[in-house]
Amino acid sequence: MSKFSDYNFKDQKALVRVDFNVPLNDKMEITSDARMKAAVPTIKKILADGGKVILMSHLGRPKNGPEDKFSLRHLVNHLSELLGGTTVLFANDCIGEQAYLTADMMRPGEVLLLENLRFYKEEEKGDEAFAEKLSKLGDVYVNDAFGTAHRAHASTAIIAKFFPADKKMFGLLMENEVSSAQKVLNQSDKPFVAILGGAKVSDKILIIENLMEKATDIIIGGGMAYTFYKAMGGNIGASLCEDDRLELANEILEKAKAKGVCIHLPGVSIIADKFAEDANVSESPSNNIPAGWMGLDVAEDARTQFGNVIKNAKTILWNGPMGVFEMAKFQGGTKAIAEAVVEATQNGAFSLVGGGDSVAAVNKFGFADKVSYVSTGGGAMLEFFEGKVLPGIAAIEEA
Repeated sequence: MSKFSDYNFKDQKALVRVDFNVPLNDKMEITSDARMKAAVPTIKKILADGGKVILMSHLGRPKNGPEDKFSLRHLVNHLSELLGGTTVLFANDCIGEQAYLTADMMRPGEVLLLENLRFYKEEEKGDEAFAEKLSKLGDVYVNDAFGTAHRAHASTAIIAKFFPADKKMFGLLMENEVSSAQKVLNQSDKPFVAILGGAKVSDKILIIENLMEKATDIIIGGGMAYTFYKAMGGNIGASLCEDDRLELANEILEKAKAKGVCIHLPGVSIIADKFAEDANVSESPSNNIPAGWMGLDVAEDARTQFGNVIKNAKTILWNGPMGVFEMAKFQGGTKAIAEAVVEATQNGAFSLVGGGDSVAAVNKFGFADKVSYVSTGGGAMLEFFEGKVLPGIAAIEEA
């Protein structure tokens, strides 16, 4: 059992760091509540024990103190609905007198949402005095915000030092995120296939290098594949390319060869004469794309090539799309990869999907519940797989 599940929150004020950084439209309506839903099991467990829940989060990037469009009050009604009609109290500050008074007067089974932490510059600075003021609101600290675990902010890392070891812990979401990521990185069954997409090699260089120590196969798709093809002397037309990373791409290929890691690049691409939904489309070998044309997806041959590798996997990490999946003409490659990951999962593989675009893709194609785990933390997950220590995790694990 986990530390969180074992803990009895009866009559305790649980100060819970959640990631309620959700998108809002012009009418201040939530357009995706996935992050809020992800925190519900943790909140419900504390309430079921007879505990009191005090929630703190950031929303957006306010520059100069309080702004209504970044106020967490816009989330109160929907949070109440997600919690089955539980009344959600709101404090118009996160450390002011109202916050302390409301917290002190709470009864078991009640929920209090604090105002946006980032209305204070001290939050992002990791200010110790600010963290201490926050800590006085609760008896026990629960970090359930994996999406911000890579930031050494006051509420995600610094605050933990003001709670004894038995009064600070991960919430259920954070536990699942950490155990799923650790399973892939440290306890992976072979073959371990890492699928990396997206635009730039520079964004993924650290993760590629770290995964070369763990993975048996690395599939590279998306825009960054063309930097590799150009590095090998191919013609890539007008495809996306980081000319300053060509030497690096060759080094990666050499290093993989030396380590016995198979790098898979898309042999054939779907190409277009412009970056647009109404572009003219054709197919071309990825290393011989005509001038003026650009690779925007992996073609059928490459989908089969990648799919065969994925279907034999025992462990799968997927971060980044295979093409411009937001456009219907160029979503086939990403969808085919998703289908292969689902098939491998059904055959017993452990599959972890993370990173904003990959998560958006599995949700778009309706596969989110058909893979082993979908991570809520894009940047945090990326840094974890780059081998970095995440402050929000270290603050609890070092207890």
